[in-house]
Amino acid sequence: MRMRKKKHLEERLSDVSEYFYISTSDDRNFNTAINDKDYLDLEKWFGKERPLYLEVGCGKGKFAVEFAKTHPEINLLAVEKDPNVIVLACEAAKRENLSNLRFLKCSAEYLERHIKAEAVQRIFLNFSCPYPKKKYASHRLTNHTFLSIYKRLMAPNAEIHQKTDNMHFFEFSIEQFSGNGFALKNVTLDLHNSDFEGNIITEYESRFLALGQPIYRLEAYIK
Repeated sequence: MRMRKKKHLEERLSDVSEYFYISTSDDRNFNTAINDKDYLDLEKWFGKERPLYLEVGCGKGKFAVEFAKTHPEINLLAVEKDPNVIVLACEAAKRENLSNLRFLKCSAEYLERHIKAEAVQRIFLNFSCPYPKKKYASHRLTNHTFLSIYKRLMAPNAEIHQKTDNMHFFEFSIEQFSGNGFALKNVTLDLHNSDFEGNIITEYESRFLALGQPIYRLEAYIK
């Protein structure tokens, strides 16, 4: 179900305009649109050069805000395509006065318009929509099309960290990573009953934990 437009959305976005950039293009075909580069000046925007991490699909920003607070040595660019959601994330970042967190309103297909090749040290995929029906598999953020985009953005030795509550999506992701030049490590089928340290709980994760559902997690890197 699509979220109803929030009241005073434009005014609220204006109040946090320093925290986000809206991707725009007249070309609705991302295969050609990405050739019209609109690179973000990340050093100027963040105010300081630091390693760049990317969260694709940040939702209301709970993970992004907590990560930025606990890792001031990292610049985190969080991506979300719904303005109704990204405004909440930007407002949370502004309340915390986070200089190392910025947001990009953009679909993942267009990331290469705005981020230079080999610029990203880590990518987070936290509870991406699993699109359970097979006919929508191309929309899954671990589909081979998206993995190809990530690979071009990833610096040498960069990693992708994925978390999901959906077992079938996790299995699909493992197949896609393994078949597209990635190796896997730190794979767990029950994150909260593992010895993994430093986990930041997202909005969705809290819900699934309350229901007693296991959380699946992996780290992928280019072989």
